[in-house]
Amino acid sequence: MNTLLFILSFIATFTGKVVDEKGNPIPYATVYPQTQPEFGTATNNDGQFSFTADLTDYSEVIISFIGYEKQTVPASILKDGNATITMHEQPIALEETVIAAKAHKQRNKRKKMAALLHAVYLKLEEEFPDENAQYQIVSDVRMQSEGSTWGMEQMIANVVVLPEIGREGRDSVQFQGRFCKRFFDSRKRAEADELLAGDAIERIEKKQKEKFMRKAANAIDSGVVVHRALFAMGHMKHNFEESMGDLKHWRVSNESEGETVLTHTEKISKYLGFFRMEYKRHYIIDSETYAVRRFSEHAEVKVTIPFGIRLNADQLQMLNLLNMDEHRIEKFRLKKLRAAVDLNTIFQRRDGQVYTLEKNMILNAHIIGSKKAEIPVNIKATQRVTGLETKDVHPLHPSQITKRLKREIVEIY
Repeated sequence: MNTLLFILSFIATFTGKVVDEKGNPIPYATVYPQTQPEFGTATNNDGQFSFTADLTDYSEVIISFIGYEKQTVPASILKDGNATITMHEQPIALEETVIAAKAHKQRNKRKKMAALLHAVYLKLEEEFPDENAQYQIVSDVRMQSEGSTWGMEQMIANVVVLPEIGREGRDSVQFQGRFCKRFFDSRKRAEADELLAGDAIERIEKKQKEKFMRKAANAIDSGVVVHRALFAMGHMKHNFEESMGDLKHWRVSNESEGETVLTHTEKISKYLGFFRMEYKRHYIIDSETYAVRRFSEHAEVKVTIPFGIRLNADQLQMLNLLNMDEHRIEKFRLKKLRAAVDLNTIFQRRDGQVYTLEKNMILNAHIIGSKKAEIPVNIKATQRVTGLETKDVHPLHPSQITKRLKREIVEIY
């Protein structure tokens, strides 16, 4: 006699709380079903969350926050409302790799360095495919002020990577937004609405979109530019090829657990020194196979504008949004910009090939005006791959990547 087993799905509300290892709540952590991320949500200021979806007991729910290890739990434990999920710090995320070896122990002789770089290059050629790939991703971009998050945009998207048609050896990235939610602290949202005087953001987005449409045949919804840009950042293979011959700016050190860190440093100075940038790229490789396990970048930028730039009304509105906790700014002459950016890429392996699994980015910037006025800007972004297709992947049609994507506004309390 055959026994038929049915896995029943059910529409239910799933609730819980997300905390760190000390028991402190984590606001704006992302919570979503693995196969239905569009039903996901964000935790509120107390770390609590609630969402409704059609799931089975065995459906997986993802909980993530930048700087912490991603947690995966079965939907069944979130049905009674008493679940607490503890997040653990993820040391590799967005920390500049420490080069610990002393100078006299570093294997930095040019012949050895050239041989090592060549071995890594051959492994990159072997493992990173030149075939099209399609990703399904969840992309979160958080805006912060004085250490607290006041808003987050979450976008669920399809991304098609087309290596063969990329310019200058870079992958061509097509980005199709599917669902989008904007989460706001209710108090901060009210302040932002007052500052922005209604449709200021939409007017700015419209201007950006029109400009982008004129310049690019594959223009996309301007609202997804930041999400697309994050996925397109970190041209690891291309950057490695470009800098292989620059032996004097490479260094190497051995780390624990069979990993070697290769670091390339590039310094750029333009316009009589008014623009300065230092760029470090860290390739974390397996010491035996030379396979790249992770890739991170750290950039520091300083810009000086000799006579300053006076901001117009729209720019002042955006500046006030960034400066919400302080006094209202009526005029501002931009004199300096200072920023530090960290980008971290984690890879996954499938059928002997290597693909992106997760990208994280932290931007800490300071906008400096006349009379020593200084405004901090903090952005944290995370993109996680929820699905990957590598067979029979075709480019997206232009209509799929130019359609304006509706935003759902969600206030958290």
